[in-house]
Amino acid sequence: MDRTTRHSETRYGNRPTMKDVAARAGVGLKTVSRVVNSEPGVTPDTERRVQEAIDALGFRRNDSARVLRKGRTASIGLVLEDLADPFYGPLSRAVEEVARAHGALLINGSSAEDPEREQELVLALCARRVDGLIVIPAGDDHRYLEPEIKAGIATVFVDRPAGHVDVDMVLSDSFGGAREGVAHLIAHGHRRIGFIGDQPRIHTATERLRGYHAAMRDAGITVEDGWVSLGSTDPERVRAAAEEMLSGSEPVTALFAGNNRVTVTAVRVIAERERPVALVGFDDIELADLLGITVISQDAAAVGRTAAEHLFRRLDGADHAPARVELPTTLIPRGSGELPPA
Repeated sequence: MDRTTRHSETRYGNRPTMKDVAARAGVGLKTVSRVVNSEPGVTPDTERRVQEAIDALGFRRNDSARVLRKGRTASIGLVLEDLADPFYGPLSRAVEEVARAHGALLINGSSAEDPEREQELVLALCARRVDGLIVIPAGDDHRYLEPEIKAGIATVFVDRPAGHVDVDMVLSDSFGGAREGVAHLIAHGHRRIGFIGDQPRIHTATERLRGYHAAMRDAGITVEDGWVSLGSTDPERVRAAAEEMLSGSEPVTALFAGNNRVTVTAVRVIAERERPVALVGFDDIELADLLGITVISQDAAAVGRTAAEHLFRRLDGADHAPARVELPTTLIPRGSGELPPA
C-alpha cells in the first residue's frame, strides 16, 4: 500500500461504508445489511467473512438511515442547571440507567441557570431529533417548546414546573421539606431563625421560603426583615448575608440554608464563630455525615428515575393527562440542627 492510499484511508471523517465492507468480503450490499442488522438469510461462513471485513475496516453502522425509516433516534436529551452541582450527579445517572434499559442514548448539557441558553440547548437537541427531553428549567416561559411537543417530542420537566405548557413534571416537596426543617429548629428552642436562599425567580427558592414562613407562622413567630436573604448562591453573597444575620445585639441563633451551595458557605461561616449556631440545610452535601450537618434530603436518583420512566411511558404511547409527581423529602438529624440557642 502506498502513502497516498494509506493517507486516504485514515483521513478524519472518511469513514468506511457498507460498500467498502461488501467489496472486502466479496459479497453484495444486501448481505452486509443483513449481517449488520442481525437479519436471517446469511450462511455462517458468509457472516464470518463479513464480520472479519467489518472488524478490519472499523465499520460502524450509520443509524441516520434507520432514523429516517423508523422515525426514532433512540436518544433522549437531559438539560440540567449545572453539571457540577452534586444534586444532579445521581439524577443524571438514574436517567442514564433507565435510558440504557430502553436501548437509548442520553445526551446532556447545562443551561448555567440562563433561560436563553436553556432554550438554545433544548432546541439544538430537538434539531438533532432526540425522541424525548427531560428539562430542569432555568426560565419560566416554555411556549417555545409547543411546536416540538406537537411534533411528538415527549417532554418531562424536573425539579421546577414548566411555564405555560402542559407536560409531565417530577418535583421534590420543597415547601414541605423546608417547613419540616424550620419546625425542627423551632422544636429545639430557636425563635430567631435566618433563611438564606437562592434567587427569588427560581421556583424551588420561593417554595422553600414559603415553607420557612409557614413553620414560623405555625409557631406564632413574627419574621423580621433581616432574617431573610434571597439572591445568588455565590459564596461572597451568602457569606455577607450570614454574617449580617449572626451579628448585632440580637443575632439569629439558627440558620436554614435553602440549597446545598448555601449550606457549604454557611458551614464555613459558622465554623469561624465562637458562639455555636444551629444549622439545617436543604439538600445533602458531601461529608455532611462526618461534619454532623442536619439536612433535608432529596432523593435525586428517585427524581431522575421517575422522570425517565414517565418519559419512556410517553414514548411507548401513554396519552393520559400530564402528571405532576411530587416526591417527599427526608429530615436527617446529625447534630447541627439539634443545637439549642446559645
